Amino acid sequence: MNEFDVVVIGGGPGGYVAAARASQLGLKAALVEKEQLGGTCVNWGCIPTKALLRNAEIVHLLSQGKTFGFQCNSISVDYASAHNRSRQVAKRQSKRVEVLLKNRNVTLFREEARLANETTVELIPSGKKLLGKNIIFATGSKPNQIPGIEFDGEKIITSREALQMTTPPSSVVIVGAGPIGMELATIWNRYGSKVVVLEMMPRVLPAEDADICAEANAHYQKSGIKIRTGVRVEGIVKTPAGVEVTVSNGEVEETVTAEKALIVTGLAPNTAGLSLEQAGVVMTRGYIDIDGQMRSSIPNIYAVGDITGKLNLAHVASAQGIIAAEAIAGCRTNELVYENIPRCIFGEIEVASVGLTEQQALEREFDVMTIRSPFIPNGKALALNENGGFVKLVADKKSKKLLGAHMIGSHVTELIAGPAGMIALGATVGQLAQVVYPHPTLSEAVQEGVHVLAGHAVHL
Repeated sequence: MNEFDVVVIGGGPGGYVAAARASQLGLKAALVEKEQLGGTCVNWGCIPTKALLRNAEIVHLLSQGKTFGFQCNSISVDYASAHNRSRQVAKRQSKRVEVLLKNRNVTLFREEARLANETTVELIPSGKKLLGKNIIFATGSKPNQIPGIEFDGEKIITSREALQMTTPPSSVVIVGAGPIGMELATIWNRYGSKVVVLEMMPRVLPAEDADICAEANAHYQKSGIKIRTGVRVEGIVKTPAGVEVTVSNGEVEETVTAEKALIVTGLAPNTAGLSLEQAGVVMTRGYIDIDGQMRSSIPNIYAVGDITGKLNLAHVASAQGIIAAEAIAGCRTNELVYENIPRCIFGEIEVASVGLTEQQALEREFDVMTIRSPFIPNGKALALNENGGFVKLVADKKSKKLLGAHMIGSHVTELIAGPAGMIALGATVGQLAQVVYPHPTLSEAVQEGVHVLAGHAVHL
């Protein structure tokens, strides 16, 4: 029997990082992964979508030739080439994960796995057993299904099938206005698809601050994407031409037709078939209950990533993987404050946020003060011809601490790390106002907002 200090099940951003960090700390580590290394993020999520979004961004820029002083009267675009580039980018990143694990001396097993007992992992189909003093589960998640609606992989699809398509749909109904839905809506819209987005919640990107949601909705609608919020999908029927989606707003039903229906209504944990409950691992609605060091109810069994039910984000999984590895190695670890981890959405207009929304701050009875610092007067935004959106800061009047930062605009996903660090350190607006920001940059919108909150606005 193969014996290891740590056996990690799942090679996504939580699992491979946990295995690499464990080995780095002197532990003998193994990783079990049945598919491509890097998990959904590298192969069918974060990375290939960003490659496609980059292609779509260039297509969009070429449509603004008059603004930038050139003409493209007979431009033709090839989505198949964009798709091929996205797959090459994903393969390259997956290969980098493989090289990393090799360099870290992590033993790799290309099979499925399940828990035989508290210290033994059984591989499928070989039947080989791995003895692990500690076991980390990092098996990720899968798309949620709408009750009564089955995916067929052709007309009713998940995001994985969407990323396998070599041609954009002529028309598509996207069920779910979260990050995945809106990113794919952006890609296909810029390649000429007719896109309708249906969302059961009252607003698009429902997890974000209300002001951000309203601004995002306006930008998406202006781009030609039709958005219906506060509606429920009652059923989807396949037809020779595509699909018919029955939608209700509580009283009135109507039918929306399209070539395809993309269902992106959230994620469910991949914990079935792992024999966790039989071993006594406590779970809630399919998610593994964990403590601050990622331990389950069984002290030597850990869980990281989407199966913990915390935040379904790759960087959260990686942070959890590091903490789990360090806890096993006996290092002192800090617990994650999940609300202080940045969230990013890439699409028609980027959205980034960290900390409390205005509503959340009010619900916690803070004496709230906010400021919206627009990109309209920002020199860099004007130079880019992308001066839509704003930075919204949320702070406490009494302590003067920054509670949240919410951004919508060009490249804001690159700006959010700064405010995230400020919030994590408990910085006050007075301290932040002393920071000198470089000019001309988009980050100056943060500076202007902080100056307002500190009581000495300069430009706003």
